[in-house]
Amino acid sequence: MRSRIRVEGIVQGVGFRPFVHGLAVRYGLSGTVGNAGFGVFIEVEGPAGAVSALIETVSGNAPALAVVDRVSVESVPPTGARGFRIVPSETGEPGSEMGVPSKTGRPGETCVPSETGRPSETCVPSETGGPGETRVPSETGGPGGMGGAPRAHVSPDAATCDDCLAELFDPADRRYRYPFVNCTNCGPRFTIITAIPYDRAATTMRTFAMCTACAAEYRDPRDRRFHAQPVCCPACGPTLVLHTSEGAVIAGDPVAEAAALLRGGSILAVKGLGGHHLAVDATDEDAVAELRGRKHRGDKAFAVMAPDLAAVRELCELDGEASGVVAALTSARRPIVLLPRRPGSPIAVSVAPGNRDIGVLLPYTPLHHLLARELGRPFVLTSGNLSGEPIAHRDEDARRLAADAFLTHDRPIHAGLDDSVVRVFRDVEVPVRRARGHAPAPLALPWTFPRPVLACGAQLKSTFCLATGSHAFVSQHLGDLENYATMQAFAGGVAHFRRLFGIEPEVVAHDLHPEYLSTKYALTLDGVQPIGVQHHHAHIASCLADNGLTGPVVGVALDGTGYGTDGTIWGGELLVADLVGFERAGHLEPVPMPGGVTAIRQPWRMAAAFLHSAYGPKSFDDLDVVRRNQDRWPAVAALVANGPADRVTSSAGRLFDAVSALLGIRDTVTYDGQAAVELEQRADPGVRGGYPVTVDGTVIRSTDLIRAVVGDLRRGEASEVIAARFHHGLAEAVVTATTRVAAANGLEVAALSGGVFCNTLLLGAVVDGLRRNDLRVLLHRRIPCNDGGISLGQAVVAGARDRATR
Repeated sequence: MRSRIRVEGIVQGVGFRPFVHGLAVRYGLSGTVGNAGFGVFIEVEGPAGAVSALIETVSGNAPALAVVDRVSVESVPPTGARGFRIVPSETGEPGSEMGVPSKTGRPGETCVPSETGRPSETCVPSETGGPGETRVPSETGGPGGMGGAPRAHVSPDAATCDDCLAELFDPADRRYRYPFVNCTNCGPRFTIITAIPYDRAATTMRTFAMCTACAAEYRDPRDRRFHAQPVCCPACGPTLVLHTSEGAVIAGDPVAEAAALLRGGSILAVKGLGGHHLAVDATDEDAVAELRGRKHRGDKAFAVMAPDLAAVRELCELDGEASGVVAALTSARRPIVLLPRRPGSPIAVSVAPGNRDIGVLLPYTPLHHLLARELGRPFVLTSGNLSGEPIAHRDEDARRLAADAFLTHDRPIHAGLDDSVVRVFRDVEVPVRRARGHAPAPLALPWTFPRPVLACGAQLKSTFCLATGSHAFVSQHLGDLENYATMQAFAGGVAHFRRLFGIEPEVVAHDLHPEYLSTKYALTLDGVQPIGVQHHHAHIASCLADNGLTGPVVGVALDGTGYGTDGTIWGGELLVADLVGFERAGHLEPVPMPGGVTAIRQPWRMAAAFLHSAYGPKSFDDLDVVRRNQDRWPAVAALVANGPADRVTSSAGRLFDAVSALLGIRDTVTYDGQAAVELEQRADPGVRGGYPVTVDGTVIRSTDLIRAVVGDLRRGEASEVIAARFHHGLAEAVVTATTRVAAANGLEVAALSGGVFCNTLLLGAVVDGLRRNDLRVLLHRRIPCNDGGISLGQAVVAGARDRATR
């Protein structure tokens, strides 16, 4: 029998074709395999049992980096052809495997060794056809009649595998200390791909012609570099160079000299997978402080790369959730993992000022492994960018970085990509920033989008989402849409995703806030139907989508700001929601927001607002927050008392800001959420009790928390105890209000979303309380709970409304 098989998913750039070739040889089958716009096509001929075994293995036991979403099978007439071959991609032109010399030298042919190891007597026919040739079906149909399909999915970049790592440090290997070693199981993918199908000609490796040795590996189905598109070696691949900020090449081994510079306190720019990073010795306080000053970083923490897992254990506490932490640190995604700093850690204070946690990651490229081993100590590895801009991935942009020297190379980066950031909550990895290692892998959903959707996300922690069929493609983290450079990256990223995945949106979803740049971008697009989605509804919808559910649920959305349907700023919301719509069923008590956006940057203003709401127009001269801001306090107090009635907020984030200022932790902030982060860090983990809070129906009287905090301050209670009591009191009030909403609406499921739930102290207390009240709790697992997940929520809401009207 002969079967034509269509495989969709992440099946290009992950060794899928050599995997199929190996199966065919094992089962004694004839036929072909190749890349197509939709994924991978296979034709196999042989005994029915062997064909079935191949199909079953392809469906359920694919290579480690592959994700098989769908396998379609159709019977076709046998041809009697012998042998199994990897054939050119269906959209490829003659010579599309650029840099791979064919054995015959004829255009359009790729010859592979036969299963005996001898050169095959039969080459793949060119596009002109020939005896025994099987034409590849096109996306729109054609021979074979398999019809249209979405584009193939693109594999995320993957950390260096153990086999390549062994070669990297083997003096006898021809790739010894070569910083670009890779194979089908690891290396660059999304960052170098320019088009689909994934062939060398469609990557930034296209200018590097393979040498004879690399081409032999590329053609050998027994080799793990069989059709590995970035394959290269010192003889034919990219070259590493170290140069000064003026461009003068520094003589000697680039890695050894770079490590020497770091030991001497220099700031080094390092070109990685998705962009340039800035590196300094993480144990050198002066060097870290200098980097912070040059980058205008303020107080936001730097990530630290540790040479290996043993080094991480010396820097951080891994007890309690060690298995989940180790799994996150050592996965092929290699994210930054937020971990508690070990007492006595040699890490400089300036790495993460005011924060008990540090973000740690292990080397994920050969260059990182070489540098880490040469240096022998942890080093800061932070995004190379100017403040507020995306990571610099073009060489010309990197020249603006304030580095003393540049460790760089000549392999272009096509798509800029920052590092992913995760927490481990109860031994489960939870995303904080979704980027390298995750993007652009699609999220499979149990429903379909009637029309292709572009969702433009929010203003902060920007992502966008393209959705079609039953998949949503959420972009990598792009940053905050607050300047021209980031907006350019946003628009360019949308265009790249549209080309890469062949998605032409007919619907564009956006936030309701009229001043968000993402909203303005959405409303400038022609030929699409705009759909506005309320910010907190998008949060809850993203959590539903993350769990593959449609609702209804009680949605608990706690964050900093979101434009409400009543024109005020929301941020502490209880919604009865499904994917189509929502009702606001409860919220935190609204308070004035003096100065609007200025109050976000100056939390002491929110302290003034909450004090006025809790006590009225009284004097608070005994409180330190008033004394610290005495010159400005009267004017802000007057603004609170006499400001516009609609300039109020129910934001949980602003409540955290107020308490942080009251405790003297943070009067002003240098990055989003800083006051709340440092308040969580201040809380004593041994304190379990919380302040009592009135829940008036389903309105949480947050001013009760303010009065309790002020009372303990006046009694001289430690700020660590107050911070803990605040967290537990707020959590219990949220649990009470959520349970009431669930009971009133006959619901048994609560979905938690919004950036405040990055706070694991609050998250744990709320989860435990809801479960004690017999509610099922939905949490984020695949996308962040913060605004990085908003675009997915917008997309699924738009799709659900589309389905509801058809």
